[in-house]
Amino acid sequence: MKKVLIVDDEQSILTLLSFNLKKEGYAVDTALDGQEGYQLAKKNQYDFIILDLMLPTMDGMEICKSLRQDKIETPILMLTAKDSEIDKIIGLEIGADDYMTKPFSPREVFARMKAILRRSKNNSPSDESKPEEAEDQQEEIRVGDIVIYPTQYEVIVRGDKIEFTPKEFELLVYLVKRKNRILSREQLLNAIWDIDFAGETRIVDVHISHLREKIEENTKTPLYIKTARGFGYKFEVPKE
Repeated sequence: MKKVLIVDDEQSILTLLSFNLKKEGYAVDTALDGQEGYQLAKKNQYDFIILDLMLPTMDGMEICKSLRQDKIETPILMLTAKDSEIDKIIGLEIGADDYMTKPFSPREVFARMKAILRRSKNNSPSDESKPEEAEDQQEEIRVGDIVIYPTQYEVIVRGDKIEFTPKEFELLVYLVKRKNRILSREQLLNAIWDIDFAGETRIVDVHISHLREKIEENTKTPLYIKTARGFGYKFEVPKE
């Protein structure tokens, strides 16, 4: 049974999401303030965290940033009453996997959760993959001085193991398996986040920037992830 942590200072939201998540078969823990939520996330192992942005004692941004610094890579869906592009981008830059603006329906939350958990490292062994995904799975993928182990969710870059969030890992594997092809931001957004509208393409740019910081020796002159101006991105294997 997957376990979810919900951190929100509105009891009505906690009650609504907890009730519906339990109906869907999830085990649920809740917290009404940020510090309590952060301690629960550190102490327990969760498959998913739903995290409000505005919280007493410790806000959602600080919690998310601290968890990522603590090497806790549990997928995080951030909730906010704000509809600010700046807040959204900051949330993604510090490690959130997706972002939802209040008000929302439980069905919307479940859809986002499933999209984030799809192919993430927190999928349980009982989860079934699509046949084409299983056929495409490899024990390791080597490109230049990068080695990716899809089934272990590990990436070795120039001999060092590098930590990736679930979405960063998924994006990297998607790019590598389609190397030398120009992929539009909209295409990446739809494939990785299951979002199909152009207004959210900044999410792609933020995650590409994170990937470059982790795999490129020089982010200003990247060898692997190239920008196709006006179109999107392309993963290239450097010539030896």
